[in-house]
Amino acid sequence: MQLAVVQGRATSTVKHPSLEGSKLLICQFIGGDDRPQGDPVLAVDQLGAGGGDRVIITSDGQGLRQLLQSKTSPVRWWTIGIVDE
Repeated sequence: MQLAVVQGRATSTVKHPSLEGSKLLICQFIGGDDRPQGDPVLAVDQLGAGGGDRVIITSDGQGLRQLLQSKTSPVRWWTIGIVDE
């Protein structure tokens, strides 16, 4: 699990079938000092997070495949929580 800040949404004209109807967020990892770490990643969101929200994201592939009901989904990251300030 990683703490990240939502930078915005990603829009795609062509998606893998497992992503139809899913919202993709651009998330920037942050450290304990709230400073950006590494490169931003795309994460599937079904919690309703928006720009500027702090989220907890995970790369648990098996959990995501169950959530999307797809054994072949190429997605790695997904939101599992929105941090309540």
